[in-house]
Amino acid sequence: MNRARTVLFWVLAAALLIGHVIVAWHSLVVWRFWEDEAFNLTVPRNLLAGLGYSSDGALSGSTITPFDPRISTGPVVLLPVAAMLATGIDMVIGARLIPLAYWILLLAGLAVIGRRIGGRWAALLAVAVPLAFTTSAGVSPIQGPADLLGEIPAAALLVWALIVLPRRAWLSGLLVGLAVQAKLIALLALPAFALALWMLADGHGVARLRDLLRRSWRPLLLVAVPTLLVELSALVSLGPAGFLQHLRALAGFVRSGGQGAATTISEKLVTLSGSWSLPGFIVASAAVILVVLIACGWRAAHRSLAAGDRLVRAYTAAALLGAVTFLAWWITASHLPLWVRHPAPGIFAFVPILAAVAVWSAQRLSAPSARRTALAFATLLGAVVATGAALHVIDSFTPRPLTLADQRSAVAPIAAWVDDTGTEWLAAEPWGVAIAPIVLSGAHVGLFDAPAMTDVPRLTSFDCTTEVLLDAGPYRICAAP
Repeated sequence: MNRARTVLFWVLAAALLIGHVIVAWHSLVVWRFWEDEAFNLTVPRNLLAGLGYSSDGALSGSTITPFDPRISTGPVVLLPVAAMLATGIDMVIGARLIPLAYWILLLAGLAVIGRRIGGRWAALLAVAVPLAFTTSAGVSPIQGPADLLGEIPAAALLVWALIVLPRRAWLSGLLVGLAVQAKLIALLALPAFALALWMLADGHGVARLRDLLRRSWRPLLLVAVPTLLVELSALVSLGPAGFLQHLRALAGFVRSGGQGAATTISEKLVTLSGSWSLPGFIVASAAVILVVLIACGWRAAHRSLAAGDRLVRAYTAAALLGAVTFLAWWITASHLPLWVRHPAPGIFAFVPILAAVAVWSAQRLSAPSARRTALAFATLLGAVVATGAALHVIDSFTPRPLTLADQRSAVAPIAAWVDDTGTEWLAAEPWGVAIAPIVLSGAHVGLFDAPAMTDVPRLTSFDCTTEVLLDAGPYRICAAP
């Protein structure tokens, strides 16, 4: 029986690895390079061109914008991208390799923490959950793990921060700080780590509070260090007046999320349940099973003094609070659109840990009948996750209306025209599919309705209302009006 379980484990592990490789490959070289990726790419490109840590400012006036608050993917992602592009590698592949490396780091971290919680089966389930979670729907997706975005890098850093928390709290704080500078929304994870620190503190009452203070001052200091370094760089670059303006713009962006939608809680819940490649009622049932299993394990270990149980309880509390914080923020924020990308860092980081805890819970029950029932439900939960992961892999083979190869073909004459005419800027009309071709052409990208773009040629996928300067198949370059 043990040998059969071992064979089954390695068969499932191999299938999971193949699934991850398939999705990663499509994300790296097949799927289109979309507008948010392209906008982020302007920062490392400008850095290498000697323009500093600046975007093209397409959403901030369409001028070179140092420390653009509208670029919420931070230097923890974009500086390594600049280093990669400095080697002369293809611009898109080089840029996407960095988020893909973070994806591998995320999966490795989930395997480590899953095994620490509940052994190899918990590790396997934890690594499967990110593959079951699909974020490619909507107008602002995460198409796949190689997209040049900060959500997955932030999740990876949060997972590793939890891994090192029990023995190296200072390093955990630094990793959380780096996660914030991968994606600003990682700030929402701070309460979860504070709770974990409290649960790992020794003693009771005043003694426990004293131990918490002793353990927490260094991580609290280090969590702020990456952001302080970035903002210090901004102060030096912008000067006092420009820095204050930068802080006001950054605060406004954080408060508004850069969006102005009007959505409801029910719409958010439907969107969330539809992000697992499965019918909503199956997703809801799996969520109920997950919560019930965790509650049973928590109760079984409530009075345990074992170090392993104490650690798992701390991980459980942190993951629960982290997941709930990200989801509650997004679901209740009516001004945020139906983009599951927004809470994705919390889902990628914390939900797989909760799945691993569910396996631990089933193993932790002592009564034979209760344990058999819990193991059956844990197996059912694993089957649901595996089905979602398999459907995600299958969906990656679905033909896309626009691929990276299509974009390269269409951009070739645009890049030649930009090079021949010496054009430095092109205005996208409107924001959307026109952004990526401009960035890929080598020109700076602005937005057509910005005052700075008044006399700048426009790239569009629609018909020109002015003189056609270049007809490049799906795209046209139009003279400025």
